[in-house]
Amino acid sequence: MRDNFVREKMLEEKKEKQVHQEIMKAIIETKQDLAFANQNYEYAQGDLIDYYAYEIKANRARLDYLMKKAKSKSIALDRIHEIQMRMQEDKVV
Repeated sequence: MRDNFVREKMLEEKKEKQVHQEIMKAIIETKQDLAFANQNYEYAQGDLIDYYAYEIKANRARLDYLMKKAKSKSIALDRIHEIQMRMQEDKVV
């Protein structure tokens, strides 16, 4: 997992618009991580089954936390905004 805790601590210091963008980006990344863990879980064998089960549980908990945070700040992440943000990330990379 990434240094998510450090990044979230830094969010408190940014302007409101930047905070909204960072939360939306974190939600998108967490959804991608969750999808990746779910996909790998399907093909995992042995000890990797436990590893990916843990990853799934951790990503779900993080997504729940981020969604609650977004809701408390009245942030709405719909599919259109999510797609736009992903397209912007692809252009940057």
